[in-house]
Amino acid sequence: MTTTKRTPYLTNKELLREIAKSKNTFCEFLTPEDQLYDMILPSVSKINQKSVAEAKRARAERLAKLAWEAANSDGKKTKLDQHAIDWHTIPKTDLVFRIMTFDHVPLAPGRKKKTKTRADAHEKVNFPPFQHWKFNDKGELICVGKSHWIGGMENGYFSKEHGKFTDKLARMFMKLCERYATRSNVRGYTYNDEMRGQAILQLTQIGLQFDESKSNNPFAYYTAAVTNSFVRVINIEKKNQNIRDDILEMNNFNPSYTRQSDYEWQQAVERHKKKD
Repeated sequence: MTTTKRTPYLTNKELLREIAKSKNTFCEFLTPEDQLYDMILPSVSKINQKSVAEAKRARAERLAKLAWEAANSDGKKTKLDQHAIDWHTIPKTDLVFRIMTFDHVPLAPGRKKKTKTRADAHEKVNFPPFQHWKFNDKGELICVGKSHWIGGMENGYFSKEHGKFTDKLARMFMKLCERYATRSNVRGYTYNDEMRGQAILQLTQIGLQFDESKSNNPFAYYTAAVTNSFVRVINIEKKNQNIRDDILEMNNFNPSYTRQSDYEWQQAVERHKKKD
């Protein structure tokens, strides 16, 4: 008996790829090759001999996987080891470092009364800002890309309105919410469509806030956001239902079936306690 391998409807690999493409629409790079980074660091000062070696290993692994996927896409079966690249052969000038920084984001005095983090002192952005740095032929570090930016690295300007989600990432958000809405604990609610709509709206607001420097599991991040959105709508609807039931009882009308069932259950429990 042969068993078919179950294919997940969404994978972290696909999500990460579309998140990167969406973020890049808000960015400016000197060349298309500068869009892909090999390592994420908190500051330029962290680029040293050790981080360069780690970045070379990461780049060699990424290029090997790309070559393996390209070879297997034609129907050929090859092993990943056949496409292995010696990381020592990768030039330092090919490496791209993503630096998480607010240096190019304008200050926003008064945006918040108390600034708990550095982000509170700057313009609000839809995802953690960053810059891309690499070595030139002289061995000097130069900035080759900025998020929330339009124009050259020196004569450009800050912007956070010119980018957008990719169509594929938007469809992924819709698919995630649709699948979640079919779960046994939520599919029976009459306002299931409203919960799904609120969840999609929530994902459009926080979708790009996923920080690749802290995690490589966007699926868990998005699922938690969808769960919170569904629970929020359920709590609001229950609160509104209680208010409606109170008004109906005050005017001598029968409340909802749920209120009646809860009351009958409480009466049955009290009778059982008296018998004991």
